Amino acid sequence: MTKLIATFFYTGLLRPASGTWGSLAACPALLLLHLAGGFELVVVATFTVFLLGWWATIRETEGRDDHDPSEIVIDEVAGMWISLWPVSLGAQMAGADVTALWPGWVVAFFAFRLFDIWKPGPVGWADRRNDPLGVMLDDVIAGIMAAIVVAAAAGIAHA
Repeated sequence: MTKLIATFFYTGLLRPASGTWGSLAACPALLLLHLAGGFELVVVATFTVFLLGWWATIRETEGRDDHDPSEIVIDEVAGMWISLWPVSLGAQMAGADVTALWPGWVVAFFAFRLFDIWKPGPVGWADRRNDPLGVMLDDVIAGIMAAIVVAAAAGIAHA
C-alpha cells in the first residue's frame, strides 16, 4: 500500500524524470477532484495526500540511505495540486470550466517544476532536512511559490 501511495499509482516508476511524470499525473487527478467537488474538495484532497504521502514516505525510506528516492512522487502530486489552487479557485469563482483556464495549468506546471528542480531558498532548506517531512515540504513550498506565480500571471492577464 505504501509503495502505491508513494509512487502515485506507480507513476514514479516511469523513467526518465519521474518527478515530471508525477507532476503530469497530478493534473488529470486534480481535474477529476475539481469536477467532483470544486475547490473545497481539491484543498481537502491536497491535505490528505500530504499526510498520506508523509506516512508512505516514512515507510518507504525506513532503513535506506537515500532519504528521497526518485520513485517517490507523491510529494510532486501535493506540490502540483497546491500550484493549481489558484486555477481551481478562479474557475469556481468565475463559474468557468476549469479547463478553460488552461494557461494557468501551463504556468502552474512549469513554475512548479522550475522551483522543484532549482530549489531556491526555503525549497532547498526543506530538501536539506534529509527526512520524510523534508521530502514532502520541499514540494509543498515549491507549490506555494508556483501558486503565487500563477496568481500573479492571472492578475496580469486579466487586468
